Amino acid sequence: MTLPHRRSVVLMFPGTGAQHPQMAAGLYGHEPVFTEAVDAVLGLLGPDGEAARADWLAPDPVEPMDSDTRSAPLLFAVNYAMGRLVESWGVRPDAYLGHSMGEFTAAVLAGVFTLEDAVRLLWERVRLQRATPPGGMLAVAAAPRELAGYLGGGVVVGAVNGPRHTVLSGPEAPLRAVARRLAADGRTCRRLAARSPYHSPALAPLVAPAEALIRRLRPAPPRTPLYSAYTTRLLGREDAVRPAFWAGQPTAPVLFWPTLERVLAAGGRLLVEAGPSQSLAVIARGHGAVRTGRSEVVATLPPRAMGPEADRRSVREARARLPAGAGPAGGAAGHSGRLPVDLPAS
Repeated sequence: MTLPHRRSVVLMFPGTGAQHPQMAAGLYGHEPVFTEAVDAVLGLLGPDGEAARADWLAPDPVEPMDSDTRSAPLLFAVNYAMGRLVESWGVRPDAYLGHSMGEFTAAVLAGVFTLEDAVRLLWERVRLQRATPPGGMLAVAAAPRELAGYLGGGVVVGAVNGPRHTVLSGPEAPLRAVARRLAADGRTCRRLAARSPYHSPALAPLVAPAEALIRRLRPAPPRTPLYSAYTTRLLGREDAVRPAFWAGQPTAPVLFWPTLERVLAAGGRLLVEAGPSQSLAVIARGHGAVRTGRSEVVATLPPRAMGPEADRRSVREARARLPAGAGPAGGAAGHSGRLPVDLPAS
């Protein structure tokens, strides 16, 4: 099946919670572009990157995937590598859209941060998180306004993923208490695969040190349009280069659904999720623009760990559905599979 060229391509990248053991591991050593990109990320972390790679590829990892020292670098590496892989096929996105850490990945591909600077900032945040209290995130089948009575004690709305898909975030004890209240009230909720209270005030200690670091890194305006799920708008030059904008993201709510609505209001879109678990693809398929066929969704990886061949088959099927040269910059059919020289050198 070949999708119409009139649909502009938007690459989407998932955030924390999408990680799972051996995500996309079947592509490592099999897809050259993917492998090189993963190695580029983990190589910047030295021995810590080597340990993360070993746990990622191992059937029985020493450190669990939900640990911050594993989930953060490996999810970033897989997202980045999948973005590079899709673009190596000749696909040129008209825009990027990320959820939480996925926005950080998009910022690298769009040229806001170099890869080296992004990994440095990522690992600094992991280091700083070790001093914050344990916590987590709770997905609830309800609109944010329905949950006002459950907030407090550090528990806040951390993400709005759909009309009735809200994520609460906060320190461990208050979040557990909220989960019990929700269950007692008959509301459907589940804990996400995160050990930190992302997008809540509990991570405020990360902001000042991160802002000081980003000031030295000097981010640049995006070369490709990037929708920010923190503002629900295209990322402008002022926000892109403002250290406080990036430093404050761990404490700010992710407004993914309102941002997706803005993306899909701009016309027919081909939404390509370049990351594990298909979490954003599932959300997008529930939007009216996709249900009516005006826009379409392609996932590049399986929804969960299903073995190396499932990873490879999913990528083959995704590539078959993406027309070579899709996007504004064009591209050639029968691409070699290596990184195009005209991609951002990050």
